[in-house]
Amino acid sequence: MIANEEEQAEVRSARVLLPTIPGQVTPDTPLESLNLNWRERDLPEKERTKHVHRLHPYLGKFIPQLTEVFLRKYFGRGQTVLDPFVGSGTTLVQANELGINSIGYDISAFNVLLCRAKTAHYDISEMQREVLDILARVKAATQISSSQRSLTGEVIETLSISGMDNEYLQQWFAPRALSELLTYRSFIETGDYQYTDLLKVILSRAARSARLTTHFDLDFPKRPVTEPYWCYKHSRICSPTEEAFKFLNRYSKDTIKRVKQFQEIRTDASVQLFHEDSRKATYPENNGIFTSPPYVGLIDYHEQHAYAYHLLGLQDMRESEIGAASNGSSMKAQERYKKDIAEVFCRASEFMPAGSRIIVVANDRANLYGDVADMVGVEVEGIINRCVNRRTGRRSGEFYESIFVWRKC
Repeated sequence: MIANEEEQAEVRSARVLLPTIPGQVTPDTPLESLNLNWRERDLPEKERTKHVHRLHPYLGKFIPQLTEVFLRKYFGRGQTVLDPFVGSGTTLVQANELGINSIGYDISAFNVLLCRAKTAHYDISEMQREVLDILARVKAATQISSSQRSLTGEVIETLSISGMDNEYLQQWFAPRALSELLTYRSFIETGDYQYTDLLKVILSRAARSARLTTHFDLDFPKRPVTEPYWCYKHSRICSPTEEAFKFLNRYSKDTIKRVKQFQEIRTDASVQLFHEDSRKATYPENNGIFTSPPYVGLIDYHEQHAYAYHLLGLQDMRESEIGAASNGSSMKAQERYKKDIAEVFCRASEFMPAGSRIIVVANDRANLYGDVADMVGVEVEGIINRCVNRRTGRRSGEFYESIFVWRKC
């Protein structure tokens, strides 16, 4: 029994501050009522990394629930959302779940590959057959001794494996691990597989884990580690990884599970992907933007997947990245960054009707986005600041990001 008005006011205040439930957001939900400061108990990790969202690790991505909130509020089924900095494809995946068409652009070849694998239509039985078939062939070629093969009557496949002389790959992988990864790649190239993008993502994910680095530093390895080390993750002495097949095996099974989960809920909404510089693109018509642009001078979006570029022979366009880490974060770099970001939004907004929203998620420590809004000529409808808790790895501290909601005049 509430005893007085003060206690009633405290209860009402607590209710207002309850974190937003994404599935309950509608176009009528007031912007100012959104509380996006989710805690672990509000959004457990398994929800933040559901189905294909954890098909491959990716630094700097937002959680799908954040995307869902703004897609539900500002977009409807059959409409089209544009993400000119598509990254790992969170916007595309969530839009498809809600029956919203999506268009994504990215200058990173790996990002586009990952997005294609996440959003493709799959024949589930054929997908599973291919993933398990190539895994079995790699196992036969690398895990079974010649004497075992002769006893079982297995035929040894003759492979022409290139890449063993690649300086980067030699530096970052033990000989056994590199041989297993290159064998897998060789079977992708020579096999009659339909879903090669998915197989390449499995290969890349395994390569990330098989590098000669510490278990606790997979995000930011600075140099190869070839000797035993004290592991902060496991609180014991660990040794560098020397094999890759165990990761190929683990991630093959995990990928099958995740793709199946997404195929059960995906819709027929269209997904379009373009490997282009967003500053130069000619955009299709769309109903608004939801995106998280690259940070200025912080993350090298090509370097974080360098192993994939070397293994898969992907086109490296890091010199054309907006806010490239190599250019730093000086005042000059920040001015260039604002100009580039504004150019993207100006070009994209030409193809959306008046009243459409541009929703930008950014860690705006340098306070750049007020100027960007002025340069684009949009109305600032709202700014929501939210606390983010990096709950894993050595990046365990909190940080803050802002969601800018702009309206095309």
